[in-house]
Amino acid sequence: MANSLFLLPTFALLFLTTVLARDPNLVVDFIGPNVSTGFPGRYFTYTGLRGGAPPPAHGIGHKGVKSDEFPALDGMGVSMELVEFAPGAVNGPHTHPRGSELLFVLEGGLTVGTTDSRGKLYKNDLQKYDVFLFPEGLPHYEANLNKGEKAVVVMMFGSADAGFVSLAQSLFGSGISDEVLMKTLKVSAETIQELKDAQK
Repeated sequence: MANSLFLLPTFALLFLTTVLARDPNLVVDFIGPNVSTGFPGRYFTYTGLRGGAPPPAHGIGHKGVKSDEFPALDGMGVSMELVEFAPGAVNGPHTHPRGSELLFVLEGGLTVGTTDSRGKLYKNDLQKYDVFLFPEGLPHYEANLNKGEKAVVVMMFGSADAGFVSLAQSLFGSGISDEVLMKTLKVSAETIQELKDAQK
């Protein structure tokens, strides 16, 4: 009996945590124009990716598909990006604090990796049509280490806005004191300054 009394609040807490950790659910089929007047199926179609991703700036070109660009996504709890990696381009370690990412390789190849909360690296070299999952909130990276071929991928997110946190920018571009960084990373003041300068 005592175990049952303990389990009930535990399961209730787990349920509430799960519910609160997601994008809100709709109470209608979708959010859109006034359906009583009718509207065409093109409302559910997005054509903004037809030209591909824009030319890579700093080696990476991307075109996002969120509810701002595609209103049919409003309330659906998903978003995506079309991303082109020039040869040698790297999307450095970062996290998405509000959603998991599913990466699908359309063209070329990509080296990807993610770390878990214990610091273990899960890495793979992906080829065309391969898929890789990055769990929500965990640090990960993507790199086109092929010097002669671009890579094109679709990144799908389990959130309307998964967020993006660059680890390098968060550590070395946010104003954390040099002393804290030196003691944490066990490096010299000169090294910290070099890392901070690289974020400018």
